[in-house]
Amino acid sequence: MDSRRVSPAELRLKCSAGTCWVLVGDKVYDVSGFVKLHPGGERLLRDRAGEDIQAELHGPPHRHSNNALRWLEQYYVGQLEAESPATNQQNQNERNQYSSSTDHNNALSGFHFKTFSPKTDLVDWEKPLLWQVGHLREKYDEWVHQPVDQPIRLFHSDFVESCSKTAWYIVLAVWAPVVFYLSWYCLTELAKGNTILFSSITKDYSVPIPMFCFFPLFSIGVMFWTLMEYGIHRFVFHMNPPASNYYLITLHFMLHGQHHKAPFDSSRLVFPPVPASIVIIPLYIVLQKILPVPVGLSIFVGGLFGYVVYDMTHYYLHYGCPRKGSYLAWLKSYHVRHHFEHQKSGFGITSTLWDRPFKTLIPENKDKDY
Repeated sequence: MDSRRVSPAELRLKCSAGTCWVLVGDKVYDVSGFVKLHPGGERLLRDRAGEDIQAELHGPPHRHSNNALRWLEQYYVGQLEAESPATNQQNQNERNQYSSSTDHNNALSGFHFKTFSPKTDLVDWEKPLLWQVGHLREKYDEWVHQPVDQPIRLFHSDFVESCSKTAWYIVLAVWAPVVFYLSWYCLTELAKGNTILFSSITKDYSVPIPMFCFFPLFSIGVMFWTLMEYGIHRFVFHMNPPASNYYLITLHFMLHGQHHKAPFDSSRLVFPPVPASIVIIPLYIVLQKILPVPVGLSIFVGGLFGYVVYDMTHYYLHYGCPRKGSYLAWLKSYHVRHHFEHQKSGFGITSTLWDRPFKTLIPENKDKDY
């Protein structure tokens, strides 16, 4: 919105009508479109509608990162007019109290200097971004890790662009039937009692595989996926492309950089089935080649199930509203911190299982949560 003067009466009217306008000193922000996405929960912002949230922004308990402060600037409406000389003096005293903090001044100078504007950004948001980001070179890493509330277009072609976007339910519609069918097939084949492990190597030490083994094999597949999830996220999605390599920067942005630049673009939170198949189909073939078909498929379907859970969890962590105090609420906050502050750690999505042994766990810091 364009900057303008906002009267106290207008502020009260907007809030009474259900719009969530908040204050930071005498600056007014309309965060109505963000309340359901806030990692602290919708109620936290709704309860502060019309109030000054300056103290909450700079903690305790949560001192927000520079990226979070910069994100807030996108919702700026204008300056609040003083209601009376007495009120004006009170507001000034409160602003002076917070401006005396060194951390507060540093945070403010950071996000004011780099407030996002499509017209002055390093790329032209009116054109597909995929072919522009490679030219950012040494500026790319900082640019891509400054998230914005802005939809992204990657390709010139409308058809190719539509193929690069996916609604969350498409993942369920495509892969859930595959999971159910292959699970039924594996159980049926194992129930016949004809599946023997190592029979092609030696008859003396071959091992028959009964039907109940489907469940531990399925679990192995799920665990294998969690390791793949961590490895792909850390070493592929978060590779550090050389500033001189236009093509690697472009590849990084297509795979994952665009998600960090626009983390709440709902059409780009899950993997489209076609690119996902590029990874899934080779694994399907390899496991059938090296293991008896029912055994290989049991592991494969566990991994596929893990992938579906991963994509659904990832979408929910961005758009869901988990119950306060629940594990998913904590995981949502953990993932938001990965986006807004700790981009080089916190690579687990469905859990922190592999972040712990590989020492990439985001540290618990109550003063700087997101």
